[in-house]
Amino acid sequence: MDATRADQEHPVSHPAIKPDTRTLATVAHTAFFLLLGASVARFLLRHPGEPRTPWVIALSVTLALLYVLGPALGAAPTRRRLLWLGLVVTTWVVLVVLAPSFAWCAVPLFFTALRTLPPRAAIVLVALLTAFVVTAQLQLSKSFDPNLLLAPPAVAALATAVFVHMERQAQAQRALINDLIRTRRELAATERREGTLAERQRLSMEIHDTLAQNLSSQQMLLQAADRTWDTDPATARGHVRTATGIAAHGLAEARRLVHDLAPSELADGAGLAEALRALDAGPGIEVRFHLEGAPAPLPDRVQSALLRIAQGALANVREHSGARTAALTLSFLGDQVVLDIADDGHGFTGPRTAPDTDGRGHGLPAMRARVRQLGGTLTIESTPGEGTVLSAAIPLEPAP
Repeated sequence: MDATRADQEHPVSHPAIKPDTRTLATVAHTAFFLLLGASVARFLLRHPGEPRTPWVIALSVTLALLYVLGPALGAAPTRRRLLWLGLVVTTWVVLVVLAPSFAWCAVPLFFTALRTLPPRAAIVLVALLTAFVVTAQLQLSKSFDPNLLLAPPAVAALATAVFVHMERQAQAQRALINDLIRTRRELAATERREGTLAERQRLSMEIHDTLAQNLSSQQMLLQAADRTWDTDPATARGHVRTATGIAAHGLAEARRLVHDLAPSELADGAGLAEALRALDAGPGIEVRFHLEGAPAPLPDRVQSALLRIAQGALANVREHSGARTAALTLSFLGDQVVLDIADDGHGFTGPRTAPDTDGRGHGLPAMRARVRQLGGTLTIESTPGEGTVLSAAIPLEPAP
């Protein structure tokens, strides 16, 4: 909104529009000096030695000097610019009174008036100049000539129509460019907001799949150690050692998260298969890993997503399923890679699409979001008493 308001209050100046205006101004200025020079030459050839000759020459030089000063005053209708235009028109009128042949210098003056004055005032001035030109030309003619009566208004009308049309086109072009710039800024702001939201979602999933799960495991182990500390100190110390290992792993994850948000299991060139094979679902759950098909290089995003999905699935197995075993199967099927996580827990009925009911994380929705971002699919099959199978399939780019 602020950018839009700024564009409306301060329209952008566009260099692409200025060359056409400069070209038209150059043509008009060149035409003015050519017509002025031709009029002076015509007067000197046809009226040599007349008393008015010094006045005509002086006024011609004055008019040329005044016209040269015009571009330095700018095109905006300021008081100095209006005063300058009045001096130019007055000098030209006096010159035409002394020598009617200077009347054709009015054509470039039409352009100057149209550039300087508002449209209505400029049209009025052009009409007055045209009437003065017609009067001057009729004085030069020895007999009545309809062309002298009709040609100047026709030229003035044509010049005015062309200039007004070009100005309208330039204004429309400026408005269009301003709209495009404003739209581009709004799109950039929208993309930044969407990128920020996507990054927040990704960070929340990263934290859920790493730090939150590690802290949950530590809590369970420490609670188990507390319950068995008096009755079975050896088992309690084992739980504490396991919790310590998980804490060290969580610390490594936190450092990696701060560094570049890449899974620590995939650091130092470790492959996805090795990272999956090293996963653990916690005490009392046996995790088996199977690799099927010829392994193919996977993009970092795919490896990271599949590893996080496996970690999240094993966390659900540990916390919700009551399973004793879990099997991870990574299958390379040529055009896609599939990760299956199966457990022998108690299963559930109905689709699991909502966030975890315990309020501690994103769960299955986070997995679906990861797979969806990579153009894949996530399917879940579960039967009460027979366990659950979660399958994530992600398409791969064909090999060149």
